[in-house]
Amino acid sequence: MRFKTGLSLCTTLWPLAATAATPGALENYPVRPVRLIVPQSPGGGSDLYARMVAQPLAERIGQPVVIDNRAGAGSLIGTELVAKAIPDGYTLLGISSSFTILPGIYKQIPFDPVKDFAGVALTSSYPHVVVVHPSVAANSIKELIALAKAKPGALNYGSAGVGTPTQLSPELFKYMAGVNMLHVPYSGGGPALNALVGGQVQVYFGPIATVLPQVKGGKLRALAVTSARRSTILPELPTVAEAGVAGFEQDAWNGLLAPARTPAAVLRKLNSEVNAVLKTSAIRERYAVEGVEARTMSPDELDAMLRKEISKWAQVIKHAGIKPE
Repeated sequence: MRFKTGLSLCTTLWPLAATAATPGALENYPVRPVRLIVPQSPGGGSDLYARMVAQPLAERIGQPVVIDNRAGAGSLIGTELVAKAIPDGYTLLGISSSFTILPGIYKQIPFDPVKDFAGVALTSSYPHVVVVHPSVAANSIKELIALAKAKPGALNYGSAGVGTPTQLSPELFKYMAGVNMLHVPYSGGGPALNALVGGQVQVYFGPIATVLPQVKGGKLRALAVTSARRSTILPELPTVAEAGVAGFEQDAWNGLLAPARTPAAVLRKLNSEVNAVLKTSAIRERYAVEGVEARTMSPDELDAMLRKEISKWAQVIKHAGIKPE
């Protein structure tokens, strides 16, 4: 499938106009506003976390960080814009963990998610929570696995749609735990959660901030978190790995990328400033309200994580039989 992005000739030719940055320019970077493209609509999670970081980052670097929402084509439009932008540090991309799923769910995408980008910084991380309807006779991951094995295909789980993290996380769980659960896709996380609360589906792997009110209200039962470490928001919950599926890990996260060939000095500068923002009490307190944790990485560490995640989710998508669009 080909996506018409509507990029202007000027935008498309930006890389051809790029010239090597002079040492003086790197030392003074930045000298003008930085554009942070978010490839989703305003108001969503990626937009929210980008805005949380943008203002304090602007204060630290002494230049505005302007959010530019470029939604469309499943985030491909805005992402391609950054892939083809001049690699000078003045155009950045705000991504979520869904970025690493793109190569597996689309037959063709207008950029290479590894070769066309350079890591800048991770900005946030949060787990999904394995929750069940109170009618499900499982109070732990081991009991959920036993129930699923006793009645293969009888348990169902809801998701925000085909190819979303809320489908792929339980598909990874199914593969690693050796169980069979039926997938019931919905047109978003809200409808999926409502269906779970209403008893139309039985299991959901949902973002912590989304499911937490329902858990605290007694409408859902939480069994475990999907991250490698326990959540500071729900420290009493074990991880899925601790609870019986060794090696299981699925984090939702947000971060910043730059076009490939952005000078290493610029990447290091941005990384240092973003990491400084993440250490402030102000950002950590704002994150805590959303059930999110600040998590820092170097540009190289982020690049390595992206390669690992892209490979992992491609395998999960193939195993689950999800057909690329």
